[in-house]
Amino acid sequence: MILINGEYRDHIEISDRGFQYGDGLFETIEVHNGRPVFLNRHLHRLQTGCARLQIPCPDPELIRSEAAVLCKNAPHAVLKLIITRGSGGRGYRPPEATRPTRVLSLHPCPDYPGRYREQGVAVRICQTRLGLNPALAGIKHLNRLEQVLARAEWDDPEIQEGLMLDINGHVIEGTMTNLFYFSNRSAYTPALTQCGVDGIIRRILMDLLSKRRITVRETAPTVDELSAADEVFVCNSIIGIWPVRAIGNVRYAVGPFTRQCQFDLTEFKNEAVHDE
Repeated sequence: MILINGEYRDHIEISDRGFQYGDGLFETIEVHNGRPVFLNRHLHRLQTGCARLQIPCPDPELIRSEAAVLCKNAPHAVLKLIITRGSGGRGYRPPEATRPTRVLSLHPCPDYPGRYREQGVAVRICQTRLGLNPALAGIKHLNRLEQVLARAEWDDPEIQEGLMLDINGHVIEGTMTNLFYFSNRSAYTPALTQCGVDGIIRRILMDLLSKRRITVRETAPTVDELSAADEVFVCNSIIGIWPVRAIGNVRYAVGPFTRQCQFDLTEFKNEAVHDE
């Protein structure tokens, strides 16, 4: 099911700048029992991204109402929300009169094996590097060619995710996830000031760890530093938390910090589903 500017249809104008230039943003939202999970947080990030790109953000209440229509009969699904700058003439200069395009689409939820959550996943280091651009760092814009190229690097079903480094060799994120690791009872996550996506679950986990009086340090780890970690996990809004059991030939245990984060996130999510 697809709603484009509030209408049931399946096409946009070929002049739309989202198609022409990737001029827009998107959110990928879990749907549980007919309700989008963490919708408030997704809408806040969307508003932040629109402000950064100088795209007028659609009324959040309008998005809420359209999401409710699409999701009302979905027990477990994925809602994708796309906002583009809308149509404009040929050329990079944005049109003076902007009419954003709003797309909401509902998709089946990926059927990942339960062992990914319980036993952990195997991860590789990608060759494709992330460029540095503070103006776009953190937001979930539509330009994702780096992730596309990175994900095309492997087809081994035993590898569930790939970690991406920036051009200076610092580990930043997975192709579809954020990263946390623990060393000597301290928590770390890569800083996203130069590149990367500041994920909804990343922010929630930083808050949850803080409530347990565990400060999460935002750093610029190398692969060697990550190899020396005690525990590693990846996360996003659809998978939750997957422990990492291996990065290449380096093995990790699924330790107590990871299990505690899984438990806390599940509890927080259950509360959010009823509150939003």
